[in-house]
Amino acid sequence: MTDHYPLRDGIVHCEDVPLPLIAREVGTPVFVYSTAAMQDRARELTAALSPLDNPLIAYAVKANPNAAVLTTLAAEGLGADVVSGGEYRRARAAGVAAEKIVFSGVGKTAAEMAVALEGGLCQFNLESVPEAEMLSEVAQSMGRVAPVAFRVNPDVEAGSHAKISTGAAHNKFGIPIGDAPAACARVRELPGLKLRGLAVHIGSQLTSLSPLERAFEKVGAMIARLRTEGHDIATADLGGGLGLQYDPSAPTPPTPAAYGAMVARVTRGWNVRPIFEPGRLIVGDAGVLLTEVIRVKPGATCPFVILDAAMNDLMRPSLYDAWHGIDAVAPNGQQIVADVVGPVCETGDTFAVARKMDQVGPGDLTIIRTAGAYAATMGSTYNSRPLTPEVLVNGSDWAVVRERQDVEAFLRDESIPNWLARAS
Repeated sequence: MTDHYPLRDGIVHCEDVPLPLIAREVGTPVFVYSTAAMQDRARELTAALSPLDNPLIAYAVKANPNAAVLTTLAAEGLGADVVSGGEYRRARAAGVAAEKIVFSGVGKTAAEMAVALEGGLCQFNLESVPEAEMLSEVAQSMGRVAPVAFRVNPDVEAGSHAKISTGAAHNKFGIPIGDAPAACARVRELPGLKLRGLAVHIGSQLTSLSPLERAFEKVGAMIARLRTEGHDIATADLGGGLGLQYDPSAPTPPTPAAYGAMVARVTRGWNVRPIFEPGRLIVGDAGVLLTEVIRVKPGATCPFVILDAAMNDLMRPSLYDAWHGIDAVAPNGQQIVADVVGPVCETGDTFAVARKMDQVGPGDLTIIRTAGAYAATMGSTYNSRPLTPEVLVNGSDWAVVRERQDVEAFLRDESIPNWLARAS
């Protein structure tokens, strides 16, 4: 895959834009995204799945919901996998066609169901019979018929981090696959619902195709059974989950081509429209978090490199013990071993421990790599730190696509109750 963050004249660029230029104009920390990287990944996956029968690639909006990112991917023909009313509205505003939207999520509310029914969608992925009953009531009240699929839990361990594994029996997602016949029979009794298929998603950041293949085989067997019971199964949502190589020393994840070949082999004869929900795979490598070194502080075993980015900007290392590459924007050829941390008052505000990395000092710029997915979208204002801006690069052009939050907004958005105002 093309490196969209090349080192040119000793400076890291995003496509044709030197990162120090963005740092000067926007400040740090700031997320930077490469348009070409997202397009390359989208086209690679589209090509890998093209032998299948009319596949729908519904980008998982939760990975990175920025409006400019969604618009870029909509222009590539991708649909959207949404898990909230807000994500549904974002997808539609970005130009995603209603018939390319899949509404997933374990806790859909009646209000969210109504939003999607009013605007249209490909299907709801139901997570339980009570959810089906609620959707039936909402659809009847609106005079609509809701297209639905049941998300089944195949009890397959994904082999990824426990907090992003979703297909084991103890996970909160879906119904046990053995309960699918009874659940689908119940849907047939409910007015306002039209069963379209089954859905499965066993987790994120998968680095092996084996668990996916086991899950898909179970789904295929259940599709065959449901058809013998008179159900018209037209779609099979196979989820997403293909991982990225955050750590170059870790095993190389499967390629989209290998994934597509496996899906084609396993689903041969299913006679369904396959649906896919990639997120991280499309946008993860496209983004970096550009940050400045505040100072280097001596430590007990190695120095602390203290950045102006923190866990509220990029939670993955704190939340998942996730590994991210960290490089100087203008490397000098020297290396150090350091703990890389942020300024938030938590020991968990640590990006790397005893990391061999480029030598940096106060005022130097660094990038935290593979920060295009599950990064800005999970940001917070902990320690009253403003939300981080986002920049999209397209060749030699670039634009701020989310402004840095104004610290004064914290005060504008909060109010003092009358009894406290009187007391002061």
